[in-house]
Amino acid sequence: MRILHTADWHLGKKLDRFSRIDEQRLVLDEICRIADEEQVDVVLIAGDLFDHFTPPADAQQLFYRTVHHLSKGGRRPVVAIAGNHDMPERIEAPSPLAEANAIILFGFPHSQASTFTSEGGVRVSRSEPGFLELTVPGHDVPLRLLLTPYANELRLKTFLGGEQGLNDLLRDHWQRLSDAYCDDQGVNMLMAHLFFTRDGSAAVAEDEGERSILHVGGAPPVPTSIIPRAVQYVALGHLHGHQVVDDAICPVVYSSSPLSYSFAEAGQEKRVVIIDAEPGRPVDMRTITLREGRSLLRSEFDSAEEAVAWLQANPESYVELTMRTTTYLDGKLRKILADAHERIVDVVPKIIRSETEENGVDPLYAPGTETDMNSLFLQYFRSKYGTDPSESILSLFREVAG
Repeated sequence: MRILHTADWHLGKKLDRFSRIDEQRLVLDEICRIADEEQVDVVLIAGDLFDHFTPPADAQQLFYRTVHHLSKGGRRPVVAIAGNHDMPERIEAPSPLAEANAIILFGFPHSQASTFTSEGGVRVSRSEPGFLELTVPGHDVPLRLLLTPYANELRLKTFLGGEQGLNDLLRDHWQRLSDAYCDDQGVNMLMAHLFFTRDGSAAVAEDEGERSILHVGGAPPVPTSIIPRAVQYVALGHLHGHQVVDDAICPVVYSSSPLSYSFAEAGQEKRVVIIDAEPGRPVDMRTITLREGRSLLRSEFDSAEEAVAWLQANPESYVELTMRTTTYLDGKLRKILADAHERIVDVVPKIIRSETEENGVDPLYAPGTETDMNSLFLQYFRSKYGTDPSESILSLFREVAG
């Protein structure tokens, strides 16, 4: 049985003022082509289908069009779960229509699919909260899926009905389902939108914009040691870079997002994962690099001439510039840069300190000039503009302040 694992589509997401919907359309078409060319039997989408609880209409249309294509008229099951960016009720709302096309949508950790047979012959043969068993056309063995969409710690405890710590609750929940359904006569997998870590290893930094999953009242890190031994592959969503968190029990994998969504992801290779699985044996896993979508580039320069030359050499990318300077970035420089490239997302000043400043003497605080008002003004200017005021601005302030 061949399975495609993808996640973190974030449909409707913008990069600052730039819409990504056209790129998202291209890369999802690419995923559809890969699924067809690889003759994939099942598609798993591990959460963050949309970027907001209330996604725009074009993002919703793109999602439904894509999963309909992937499902091949109900002949290929597509199983998707909600992430921390998704509204669970919205994800599940079209389920009655979706199931006819073998599209199964789980919004909550205690969601349960109905048992049905799609028009293309996909059958949900067994189901209970957080679990389903699929029979796929052309295969004699079933696929068993333990499914845990995102919820914060309080809601997870409410949905799963326990008072113990979250990781103990998840361990017991998954183990009970595994003991009941996951023998060696079928393919057994777990899909979740949570932050997993390997026991004894340093925690991996989360992506920009995703740290809300780990806050007071959020969902704490989940250790890979609580995964049931019968599980052959864990399909994860949440981190945007491809990563194999652990492979001691089985591969525990973040597939990656299909596009780079922040400059923390600049240079990342985006992928989907292809898994070949059969009962009672370790899976074979490989990745396919996604080629669609604009790259995100960031670089640092001392002069406008250097920056303009680099911008003109990378006309199709989104860019973030850091300009080394001894003062703030004036409007003239910003205009030169903007005229050289139409996809500049940000220009960041990097203040180069003088030798006097590096030795601990700030001219703004030279003897006879420091006052409480000066100090407050300097703090305000730095917080607002990310740099120090020029001497002319400082002189004007001193004149006004008297």
